[in-house]
Amino acid sequence: MATLLSSQCVASMKKCASLIHLRTVARGVDKRKYSSEPASSSEFLHRSVVPTMHYQKSLPRLPVPKLEDTIKRYLAAQRPLLDDDQFRTTEKTAKDFLNGVGKQLHEELVTQDKNNKHTSYISGPWFDMYLCARDSVVLNFNPFMSFNPDPKKEYNDQLIRATNIVCSAVRFMKTLRTGILEPEVFHLNPAKSDTDGFKKFIRWVPSSLSWYGAYMVNAYPLDMSQYFRLFNSTRIPKRGRDELFTEEKGRHLLVMRKGNMYVFDIIDKDGNLVKPGEIQSHLKYILSDQTPAPAFPLGVLTSENRDVWAGLREKLIAAGNAEVLQNVDSAIFCLCLDDESMRDHIQISHNMLHGDGCNRWYDKSFSVILAKDGQAAINFEHSWGDGVAVLRFQNEIFKDTTEQPVVHPGSQAAAVDSASAVRRLQFNLDLELQDGIKQAKTNFDAAVSKLTIDAMEFKKGGKERLKKSKLSPDAVAQLAFQMGFLKQYGQTVATYESCSTAAFKHGRTETIRPATIHTKQCSHAFVFQRGQHSVEQLRAMLNECSKYHGQLTKEAAMGQGFDRHLFAMRCLANSKGQPLHSLYTDPAYAAINHNILSTSTLTSPAVSLGGFAPVVPDGFGVGYGVHDDWIGCNVSSYPARNVHEFLQCVHESLEDIFSVLEGKSLNK
Repeated sequence: MATLLSSQCVASMKKCASLIHLRTVARGVDKRKYSSEPASSSEFLHRSVVPTMHYQKSLPRLPVPKLEDTIKRYLAAQRPLLDDDQFRTTEKTAKDFLNGVGKQLHEELVTQDKNNKHTSYISGPWFDMYLCARDSVVLNFNPFMSFNPDPKKEYNDQLIRATNIVCSAVRFMKTLRTGILEPEVFHLNPAKSDTDGFKKFIRWVPSSLSWYGAYMVNAYPLDMSQYFRLFNSTRIPKRGRDELFTEEKGRHLLVMRKGNMYVFDIIDKDGNLVKPGEIQSHLKYILSDQTPAPAFPLGVLTSENRDVWAGLREKLIAAGNAEVLQNVDSAIFCLCLDDESMRDHIQISHNMLHGDGCNRWYDKSFSVILAKDGQAAINFEHSWGDGVAVLRFQNEIFKDTTEQPVVHPGSQAAAVDSASAVRRLQFNLDLELQDGIKQAKTNFDAAVSKLTIDAMEFKKGGKERLKKSKLSPDAVAQLAFQMGFLKQYGQTVATYESCSTAAFKHGRTETIRPATIHTKQCSHAFVFQRGQHSVEQLRAMLNECSKYHGQLTKEAAMGQGFDRHLFAMRCLANSKGQPLHSLYTDPAYAAINHNILSTSTLTSPAVSLGGFAPVVPDGFGVGYGVHDDWIGCNVSSYPARNVHEFLQCVHESLEDIFSVLEGKSLNK
């Protein structure tokens, strides 16, 4: 009965999937409200009527798509990337897979999935993909999201803001662990579902049925299984495959400044938040500490190749540093206090994405970075989660620090003995370890020196204008990237847009493939065939692009893409030692997974900008947001590509699109 009901519900969900269009760094914050009863105690952010994990048990399971649907979607995504001969070869290979090896792998995957109903078919392979990767986490995996400044300027003082963020973070952690953090729910009809009356009703519905109760009022609870890794967690380097470590008993904060590492307790022995004035005093002590930067800053080792770092960590432990490393790994989170002020968005992006390598511990589940002028950001390790939990945390922290700050300009730090409460961590380093640190710094500097970041703001229109024209804002942004790349390089290339599948138990992400036959036709019309099409014809092409992108987005949010399914079957074949079918060795398969345009979108009241490095040497890393009346992009590249020219081409493409929406013909 439960299985039948679940499949019926999932089928019904498809009707409104366009609204559950959750991205990796989740979109749609306006639809997900966290209002709840205010907490009576300063220990908590709020007290949710509905327990935090109330919906977790009854979340629908991530569906394994039908194999024929996956092959059809795969070929549709390949079509704009290949010429006729290449496509015929790929089509033949894919159909052979569908009728042979693929059929067998798919059936085994479905059986395996049925035997593991506690999780999703993608969860294990996805953890393995991240944890087995041997590349540095810096640039290759860790993204950043920067906070908007506090609207009250005087609260952007580094010490004041750091203290408020630390206190709010502890309040969030305690609210989560006590089970009174408002569950993450996507409300399609908040007037019905985001009400005290509904919450008081649903809390009494057994957790094995609660998802269905929410579904009946058009509300969709999201998976929260990643949240426990937010705090006291670290990725530990191991040869071959890293491990995730969580120690919830840790009561201390890890603070980094000038490459020096400090710890002090932010939770007392009774489990309460240490007084804000004391936390302020300890941070003030660290900010005024005259200890010079270490000659061998240990943090830079976390930027190394994972096997190299694993070997050096073993040597660190052998040299008597096990206890100190335990302090680092079990810390609630890492706070990086930088001594530099930020000049502009470009410097913020570089600093928050990678910094100088010395004042970071990139393996922590997340680090809060605070520049001297109070500019703040979160840099997070990606293996444990997909950004949904981090964005929720960031939204709550921004709201709490700006609306209910616990320390203020002029607040006196408590008169406590910070010199004995704060401990600077010291490590025993032999010559081999010192050489390892020097080499890691050399490698780090060489890697980040190749990265260029640039930003663009298009001010002639945004979400409101596009919605008036009945166009998907996301579809138009993605079309502008296709047009811009075509204008610059004359090609249509593999493009990746991440979409969260958090509507399902242990969902991770699915890929939207924005390069389509429709975007290719439309881009060619705008770029190479100017003056050959009427405004009406161009409008019709824009509509077609928007409609098809909307369909791809719905499918991805419902777990009906092709990327994760093909990936899981490949992992299954590998685990059995089975030779890979020619679908996986086809150059077209390698090409579509060589994502030259890697894109992710984010709009949130808490976040100023987000960014990440390209995922391939000849690619772009495109962070973007479509706002009410403007569109912003924060883009990175390596020397193989010219990011400044790309953004210029994207800007020109947006100008052309908006001109057509105003009824103007394109200039030849």
